[in-house]
Amino acid sequence: MHRKNFIASLFGLALAAASSLASAQDKPLEWVVGYAAGGGSDVVARTIADAMSKTLNRTIIVTNKPGAGTNIAAEYVARSKDYGNIMFTADFATLAANPTLFSKLTYNAEKDFQPVGMLVRFPLFLVVSNSVPANNLKEFMAWSQQQADGVNWGSVGLGSPHHLVGELFREQSKLKLTHVPYRGAAPAIQDVIGGQIPAMWVESATAYSFINGKKVKPIGVASAQRVSTMPDVATISEQGIKGFEGYAWQGLVVPTGTSAEFTGQLAKALQTALNSTTVKARLQALGVEPLPGTPAQMAAFSGSERDKWGRVIKQVGVRLD
Repeated sequence: MHRKNFIASLFGLALAAASSLASAQDKPLEWVVGYAAGGGSDVVARTIADAMSKTLNRTIIVTNKPGAGTNIAAEYVARSKDYGNIMFTADFATLAANPTLFSKLTYNAEKDFQPVGMLVRFPLFLVVSNSVPANNLKEFMAWSQQQADGVNWGSVGLGSPHHLVGELFREQSKLKLTHVPYRGAAPAIQDVIGGQIPAMWVESATAYSFINGKKVKPIGVASAQRVSTMPDVATISEQGIKGFEGYAWQGLVVPTGTSAEFTGQLAKALQTALNSTTVKARLQALGVEPLPGTPAQMAAFSGSERDKWGRVIKQVGVRLD
């Protein structure tokens, strides 16, 4: 090939690539959420998406695909080949619990997604009915040990982080505790308020208004440090069960095959969003903690969580299929 023709060919390829990139950038970026619209996960995604869209100079549309513990949404994204135009809120269920809770999944949590960065985590509180004569972990344990039939406790559902943190608490506290799964936080906490069950594990976004309104009493929080917006609530660890820790958490991923360049752009835009004053204030109002970090940090964290909770699930013997 003559030099002139070779240069023209290269120029044509460059124009085609630039045209293809421009076309992709003109297309809205789809953010898939595995939960219904209006819930905490949906609000978090829309809050961060609004900030990221300004950095990327691109419209971001949130698509809700609830059901099957995020498996419907996860399969949808894992099978997508629309690289550069789709991303997904992959959470505790998707990346840590489901690989052990389900004997067969239509996606591979480790191989089908590339991490962009962590989004947020929801501190989990142990709360009790006002009729329970306990205000801290020591008093709760003493009261529980006096109950001949043990103590029932609620969660938002089987296999949820709330459930698994509760099972870990049961194991480490050595208390006689029986899990009562609900379909969501709302009916569970209403039963705690009404005294139908004495206790439950609940995430911060739901717990705050009920604790502040003195509808329920907080016994402790399953975080490493006290939550800044609830500084009077001691951690479970500082109250005697050393090292006790567990959260509901979320990260942002793209399907494997997405270019490193685009993933890097998303990661940068995500960190800018999570560090913005507006987003931090909105997330604090929701009772969640932003978790800015790199894709590598998210990969390491989700891997350690998968190992930790996989062991708990096997010990407890929970299966969802």
